[in-house]
Amino acid sequence: MRLSTRNQLPGTIVSITTGEAMAVVKIKLEGTDHVITSAITKDAADDLGLTVGSKAYALVKATEVQLAVD
Repeated sequence: MRLSTRNQLPGTIVSITTGEAMAVVKIKLEGTDHVITSAITKDAADDLGLTVGSKAYALVKATEVQLAVD
């Protein structure tokens, strides 16, 4: 599958917290200590067959990035 999304970050799933309708998936990015968190539907997590320890990609497509400082 080819995607238009340019920010494709490979990593490993380190945790999945599933609720009634949503799942929070944490992916440790390959070669770093950084973890990205994604909230997806529980159905999507089930359809993708996500499991802790499996490889996945964090795909980031945003029209806006906000920054804040103290």
